[in-house]
Amino acid sequence: MTIISQTASLEMLIAVVDNGGFSAAAKQLDTQVARVSRAIAKLEQDLDCTLLNRTTRRVELTQEGLFFVNEVRVSLQQLNYAESRLRELKQTPTGTLRVDAASPFMLHQLTPLIAGFREAYPLIELELISNESIIDLIEKRTDVAIRIGQLEDSNLHARLLGNSQLHLVASPAYLQTLSAPMTLETLSECSIIGFAHSANLNNWPLKHRLPKPLKPNILGSSGETIRQLCLQGNGVALLSDFMIAKDVREGKLLKVLQGSVISPHPREQINAVYYKNTALSSRISAFLDYIQDKLTL
Repeated sequence: MTIISQTASLEMLIAVVDNGGFSAAAKQLDTQVARVSRAIAKLEQDLDCTLLNRTTRRVELTQEGLFFVNEVRVSLQQLNYAESRLRELKQTPTGTLRVDAASPFMLHQLTPLIAGFREAYPLIELELISNESIIDLIEKRTDVAIRIGQLEDSNLHARLLGNSQLHLVASPAYLQTLSAPMTLETLSECSIIGFAHSANLNNWPLKHRLPKPLKPNILGSSGETIRQLCLQGNGVALLSDFMIAKDVREGKLLKVLQGSVISPHPREQINAVYYKNTALSSRISAFLDYIQDKLTL
């Protein structure tokens, strides 16, 4: 017997007791008398016990029935409370939310939004983790991951958060060390800062073929490391706007060879991913809804 059918039968039993008979109970429940009678008979059969003494005039509880009904009333109250609390929890997101993002996105985009998010959703406990490479969400017990660049086909749901344009940038101090203005023809002679563990990211999507392939002189393990190397005058890097926009506004980094990078480009995509085989929990949707229009990509 399922929980739903048991609950319905138990509610019919309470209605019979409270209303003093099957006809009155059926009227209260807006159902047929026969249905109520069958439900009580099935309960007694399952319990192997007589719950009601039936006479032509009235229905009375047996001793066993009195004990059972008193316990059922408490249980139904607890069940109703549990259902009510579950509805509240679905309306008010709660629980732990584990979010993964590469360190530049975590530092420049997510952490500035956390105070406001916690104020809006005080019952959500956040765990913010930075991995520079793509992780297995199940293995790392992660609810949602922010991924930069085109996604490969997978069994993950994806939500596009936006696009962040790529720019070639260098510090004013580095540009002053060059004997002549930088051009595409001379770019390969510059100090190039690239990624240590993602060689594909060192293939810059330039509109024109270069005389010589670019070979990084300095490698960093993360976009944030590359940004810091660039700020310290170590060379030229290709970085996303979401992490260098403030540096450019403040004059700490300068965009170079503007218009030479292909845009829009799949590498500019910013996606949130989570597993398809689980329902999108209220805390995940609350987090993504909150950050989407506040990101400065």
